[in-house]
Amino acid sequence: MSGHSKWANIKRKKGKADAVRGKIFTKLGKELMVAVKEGGANLDGNSRLRDAVAKAKANNMPMDTITRAIKKASGDLGGASFEEIMYEGYGPAGSAVLVQCLTDNKNRTAGNVRHTFDKYGGNMGTTGCVSFMFEKKGVLAIEKQDDMDEDEIMMMALEAGAEDFSSEDDMFEIITAPEDYSSVREVLENKGLEFADADVSMIPSTYISLDNDTAGRFEKLIDILDDDEDVQNVWHNAEFPEGWGEEE
Repeated sequence: MSGHSKWANIKRKKGKADAVRGKIFTKLGKELMVAVKEGGANLDGNSRLRDAVAKAKANNMPMDTITRAIKKASGDLGGASFEEIMYEGYGPAGSAVLVQCLTDNKNRTAGNVRHTFDKYGGNMGTTGCVSFMFEKKGVLAIEKQDDMDEDEIMMMALEAGAEDFSSEDDMFEIITAPEDYSSVREVLENKGLEFADADVSMIPSTYISLDNDTAGRFEKLIDILDDDEDVQNVWHNAEFPEGWGEEE
């Protein structure tokens, strides 16, 4: 079942992120700004901001950069107002794709997303066309270390309220209900655990296997979507061929 790992998609995404760190930080800064505008700059009283900070730290955003983004957002509350929109569509081989955006111009974003789907072998669908194939879950990934005891980590996660725990390649993967994500993450953080990824994600219930040809076209579609400044997250149910991308 390792090919169905939630971490497999996260790992591919983070591998790409290393090459475009500045763009990733821009997207994370936007999430921090939205969180501050929604609930203020006080971490203690704003769970969405705490989640955004945890995600930024998991993506290696320096703490001083995070602090500056929060201060800038709290001092610029009259600035741009972003709306969260989810677009749905199909990629090669009938794969399902969800595109989460934060935008200050819906017409621009919808046009760009639709164009990308059309250009790279997919098509944008209507609301609800593929979202029923996904379930919202909290996902926490912890990089394995030699001094870590798997049973101990599992018990810590389950006692904190996690739904599921698995060991995938070089990662421990913890799944939570979306409403329990913040509390589980904070309990584990307070126990000294650090996360390679921490976010609320859309997890597919079924997967579509890609061959080498469709995998190449699908990867291009996802990369171009990820590159759009209005796109925060891209989730899909495509399963890449065994060993795909290992040469990168």
